[in-house]
Amino acid sequence: MSEEIRQGSAPNFCPPTEEGIVINVQDENGDELALEFLGLVLVDGRSYGFFFPVDEDNAALSSGEVVLLEATSLDEDGQPLEFELVEDEAIAAAAYEEFKKATSDLYRFE
Repeated sequence: MSEEIRQGSAPNFCPPTEEGIVINVQDENGDELALEFLGLVLVDGRSYGFFFPVDEDNAALSSGEVVLLEATSLDEDGQPLEFELVEDEAIAAAAYEEFKKATSDLYRFE
């Protein structure tokens, strides 16, 4: 029996197709990072992805601080191909607030 995928409650939230999806990305130093995809939030025509860093101390589906990346390139189906770190604190804060609203029934925020 498969579990139903949890859905966010906001029209600007795109949840992952299944829970626990981990992608590998390279940082600006060329180091590889494993990130669990938590979903995308659409804000002012831009897509922001929220990720949880996964390592030997933090498994997928656990909790902790999230990483916010902006989708800077999309494929023909509108799916993100490339991401960049969001450095503008005001934009990051606004996107995070939208993420918290959209996923309040999925995640607990402190």
